[in-house]
Amino acid sequence: MRMKKREVTDISEVFNILARCKTVHVGIFGGEYPYVVPVSFGMEVIEGKAAVYFHCGKKGMKVDLLRKNPNVCVEGDIHYSYELLERGIDTRYESVIGFGKCEEVFDEEKAHGLKLLCEHCGYAGHPIDVCLGLPITSVYRITLESISGKRTLPEYWKQDGTGKPSFKE
Repeated sequence: MRMKKREVTDISEVFNILARCKTVHVGIFGGEYPYVVPVSFGMEVIEGKAAVYFHCGKKGMKVDLLRKNPNVCVEGDIHYSYELLERGIDTRYESVIGFGKCEEVFDEEKAHGLKLLCEHCGYAGHPIDVCLGLPITSVYRITLESISGKRTLPEYWKQDGTGKPSFKE
């Protein structure tokens, strides 16, 4: 990382940033060009690794490409503001980049992944079994083998320390 002062070195803080992202972008090998797609997600930490779950249809480009090569990159970010500084304009953000393998999950793990996704989207306790699209829905888990974080926080956080929500493992 070029700007070491922006690196987040505490892995629990990196997981915290990921958990606070609204969506993540999954980069998939797409042949001539990479294929990047935003997905709603749920996550948990298992044995020190982030597991990211997302859902999609049973057919489509994403599914076809993942079957050919399950190696993916995951990017998530939280943009706070642009700030005019003495030397120019800077972006205030937090972000994560992770690399791992993506695989479809079934049965209990599929239900678990959907439960985590619903919780992350603000619908904890929503009964998964009433979803009319469940029979045509696939759920995938990305186990992130490596993950890093980066941030430059807004000036008002530096002044009073407020505003940082947290994620508990």
